[in-house]
Amino acid sequence: MSPWLAAGAVLAFGVGLAHSVLGERYILIRLMRRDLPKLFGADTFTKRTLRFAWHLTTVAWWGFAAQMAWAAGALGGGAGQEAAAARAALLQPIAWTFLATAIVTAAASRGRHLAWPVFLAIAACAWLGG
Repeated sequence: MSPWLAAGAVLAFGVGLAHSVLGERYILIRLMRRDLPKLFGADTFTKRTLRFAWHLTTVAWWGFAAQMAWAAGALGGGAGQEAAAARAALLQPIAWTFLATAIVTAAASRGRHLAWPVFLAIAACAWLGG
């Protein structure tokens, strides 16, 4: 069992949960009160699209968390070149994705958004676990 991958999985799951719960409570509910564009005759389609797109991000992060958890258990203890190659093939894209997410989040928020250090930590966990 790789402690790096287990930690990364927990962080990715947690950031997804926080994103959905806090986003719903503090952003989406307030956003839905505004006058939004009326697509197909009403604003219902716009509201549903915003809500599912917001929560789809959480689903993606949970997918990354599941991959890291699986790699922690299934590949974490594996020895040999095949296991190392499988870990790298799975985890390097995850590490790069979370690194890019950390950079974009930090840059766009000028370092004020609380998630960028978490994304950076997830990237480091995926990299070190691979």
